[in-house]
Amino acid sequence: MDYDQLLIALAGVWGAGAGAVVARVGRRGVGTALLVVLVCVALAAATGTRPELAVWLLLAPAVVAVPGAALPLAGAALALLGLVTFLPEHAGHWTTALLGGLALGAGYYALSRIDDGGDGGGGGLGLGEVRLAVGAGVVLGWYGWPTVMLGAFAGFLLRAVYGVFAARRRRDGRAIVVPFEPFLLAGACLGLLVGAYTA
Repeated sequence: MDYDQLLIALAGVWGAGAGAVVARVGRRGVGTALLVVLVCVALAAATGTRPELAVWLLLAPAVVAVPGAALPLAGAALALLGLVTFLPEHAGHWTTALLGGLALGAGYYALSRIDDGGDGGGGGLGLGEVRLAVGAGVVLGWYGWPTVMLGAFAGFLLRAVYGVFAARRRRDGRAIVVPFEPFLLAGACLGLLVGAYTA
């Protein structure tokens, strides 16, 4: 077993332990624990031995457990990534992480002022998504502006694809409310994986 495989295995063990805690404390099912394991293993495979992997592995279970604590997690990400900049072989930039969080948060805030979901029922973007976008922008921004754009676009694309399929299944003509947070998180995860792999 080479070093990369050992790192992936250790990330899986970490993810399993953290996922079990998340599932138990958050009263969530086994699917949540498996999601944490999958994300941790994928992050380890994409990031490799670079020091920012420790930040991703610390944040992944926390984001799954408490997505509502997005602003404190964004602050923690900035602080931890600031420490990572002092370590050799890191592949990101702290300034871009800060600016990415501000830019994505501002963009989502502007969209939340425009989008009420069209049905008056609050199906659009709310402040929860804005706070989550700040954190997503921080982690995506670590790898640069193309990664921020990719993660943001992926979230919208995933939501649109889901919305099309949900609308096709629902034939009674009523409006479909599609929450955005899961798709924002999925898009950020995809962007982060691509950014880490290509860095």
